[in-house]
Amino acid sequence: MILLPAIDILDGKAVRLAQGDFEAKTVYDTDPLDAARRWVQEGARTLHVVDLDGARTGEPANLEHIRRIAQAVDVPVQVGGGLRSIDAVRAAVAAGATRVVLGTAAFTDLDFLDAAVAMYPQRVVVSVDARAGKLATEGWTEQTEIPVESVVRRMGDRGVLRFVFSSIDQDGTMAGPDLDGLRTIAQATRGSLVYSGGISSLDDLRAVRDIRQVNVSGVIVGKALYEQQFTIEDAHAVLDTDRKPRAH
Repeated sequence: MILLPAIDILDGKAVRLAQGDFEAKTVYDTDPLDAARRWVQEGARTLHVVDLDGARTGEPANLEHIRRIAQAVDVPVQVGGGLRSIDAVRAAVAAGATRVVLGTAAFTDLDFLDAAVAMYPQRVVVSVDARAGKLATEGWTEQTEIPVESVVRRMGDRGVLRFVFSSIDQDGTMAGPDLDGLRTIAQATRGSLVYSGGISSLDDLRAVRDIRQVNVSGVIVGKALYEQQFTIEDAHAVLDTDRKPRAH
């Protein structure tokens, strides 16, 4: 299982939101590249970059920041936010995205989803964002009544191999992971699954690891890293189950 440090870009800065609220933001780096370099220097093996401006407006707004990050680091960069057309997906890949995370459009435009999967079968990741187990869309601003487990089954039937599950109720709160939601969606998912939301400690990472769902392949962490609750090295020691965290 891998750790993916999150870099959420809003108004050109690296920020964290609380429960997806654009008005409840904390700025951590005035240049997102500083965050990217720091996480990689500390041992990050993959980065998860979200264009929050793009998520809100429906089209990429921070491709230049993504390009700068991809050129400056030597690890894969997973990118989401505003990727709702094939042109947008191509632009993200051209900017250096190793994987592209599709949200709203994956559910509302199946022709687009099918085209993206056909073009980039190993690069496409579908983000399933949930409040109380129900799908949220439009950069988390619109709430549906669709159970997330039915969503991942439908996406899997269309050839999607990779998913991110984000618990909006937990996101940015450091209140602990949504283990019940993760377990439910993991059992419904045929592809690989990365969890995001509420991670605050190494014990939270252990809890995700210990649900023992073989298709849960990684954990996205944002605020806890920015707030120095644990190091990337110690997170790796927890998630790499054959290693032990170093003593303090």
